[in-house]
Amino acid sequence: MIEWLFASLRQYPEIAIFLALGIGYYVGGFTFKGIGLGSVTATLLAAVIIGQIGITISTPLKATVFLMFLFAVGYGVGPQFVRGVAKDGLPQAIFSVVQCVFCLAVPIVIAKMAGYDLGYAAGLFAGSQTISASMGLATDAINRLGLPAEQTKAYLDSMPIAYAVSYIFGTVGSAIVIALVGPALLRINLVKACKDYEEKQGGTKEMGGAGSAWHRWVVRAFRVQPGGKAVGLRTADAEAMVPDARVFVLRLRRNGKIEEATADTVLREGDVVAVSGTREVLVRMIGEGAKEVDDPELLNVPVEGVDVYVTNKEVDGKTLVELAQRPSARGVFLRRITRGATATDIPVLPNTTVQRGDILTLVGRTQDTAAAAKDLGVADRPTDVADVAFIGGAITIGALVGALVWKVAGIPLTLSTAGGALISGIVFGWLRSTRPFFGRIPSSTVWFMNSVGLNIFIAVVGISAGPGFVNGLKTQGIGLFLWGAVATTVPLILGMFVGKFIFRFHDALLFGIISGARTTTASLGLVCDAGRSQVPALGYTVTYAVGNTLLTVWGMIVIMLLS
Repeated sequence: MIEWLFASLRQYPEIAIFLALGIGYYVGGFTFKGIGLGSVTATLLAAVIIGQIGITISTPLKATVFLMFLFAVGYGVGPQFVRGVAKDGLPQAIFSVVQCVFCLAVPIVIAKMAGYDLGYAAGLFAGSQTISASMGLATDAINRLGLPAEQTKAYLDSMPIAYAVSYIFGTVGSAIVIALVGPALLRINLVKACKDYEEKQGGTKEMGGAGSAWHRWVVRAFRVQPGGKAVGLRTADAEAMVPDARVFVLRLRRNGKIEEATADTVLREGDVVAVSGTREVLVRMIGEGAKEVDDPELLNVPVEGVDVYVTNKEVDGKTLVELAQRPSARGVFLRRITRGATATDIPVLPNTTVQRGDILTLVGRTQDTAAAAKDLGVADRPTDVADVAFIGGAITIGALVGALVWKVAGIPLTLSTAGGALISGIVFGWLRSTRPFFGRIPSSTVWFMNSVGLNIFIAVVGISAGPGFVNGLKTQGIGLFLWGAVATTVPLILGMFVGKFIFRFHDALLFGIISGARTTTASLGLVCDAGRSQVPALGYTVTYAVGNTLLTVWGMIVIMLLS
């Protein structure tokens, strides 16, 4: 039975790839306090074990899925990358460059000190910085060196060994260093820092709910009392009588008939009005003497929740307080802000700024959410259809540009097809955020291209390198692990001091900024837990976009510098 299985895997290597994927995603899903191997490392280890039986896989498959993966990476980070470089995220973008230089320099110095070859150096960099994608560009760079086939294969086989050994501490260690060691080293009280930031950003002011965010709302019916303060007022003026919260008159019953209310509708005594707002605000209104009425027909308001993709230049960089004053905001409540390739939830504070490319989850009457969506951008309604023509064309253009070779002082320089696909993704992802009428790729498709594309590449690498993996691990072993720990820790500590004392980032944002620049989501989760707030996530998205791009490209730079 075993012999038949092994023979089948050798004859049909595609089965081996899917087996590695299945095991990798299953094992990678197990975590302890948010930290685990992850699907990439688990897939690599599974592929290495499977590869021990000796399986040959066609090279074009690896290159194809890697181009797909890199384009998806660029497409996801494009809006934040361009914005970070061009606008108010510039300090964070510059810091991300500095942090990435640390992440490049330290592994290179270690590789020279330890005497590692190109493969081990590239793998050490990829694993210690947890940037799996860099191995693809490193592979491409090694193949372009024109070395003898045996030497090239030796380098490519040693790369996943160094990656697998150094990745463990790269993931767990970076989270511990950033979230636990960092605050203690810099003597920062994260909880206090987050509360201080929230207060400075208006977190103590109600914006449709208690505390620092707009919360879920309810609709209740009240009768306008004879001689009441609201008699003769426009609904907009009546709503303004509750200055510390957002309440809206949606519709009213007058003389037995139901009418939709506008901002200019004048209230009369005896009207029964349907008022939307947060539960605690409407309960307080009852306590102040308003008479509640049970009117199911009036309260049967057509409402919806809709995701809106922000594209309007006029709202880019505006705070929620400023957006709340726009006419289109009337009757609409904000539940969530999602930003960046990692779909990071941004805390909803009065002074939180909205950026192009953000997805806002709005709730309200159908006509109100439609008006708000038109003002902010476009409704991002669920769909399973991806613009495959756009995907194919964009990857083709990027790969062709990347295939060009320029000679500078006799030295051939090229982006490579992989680098071209990454840059193409950034450019077209940014264009999509400004002109969302083409190039739609549903988030589920982006995830598939990103995650599965990378893991197929990793599975092919692991299966191909399997026979030499065990021997390489025996010869390098604990020394490689320890050097990897140093390569992970030193750049992070350097970045902490630079971020605090040179860039002077707010203590609440500092560790989120570092997490983004090092593209380590695990540490962001720990930082947010330690600070008991989502505020650190505000520093994650711009730096992640820049860091994810540079660290990936560094895979090629490592080979260029060491060769």
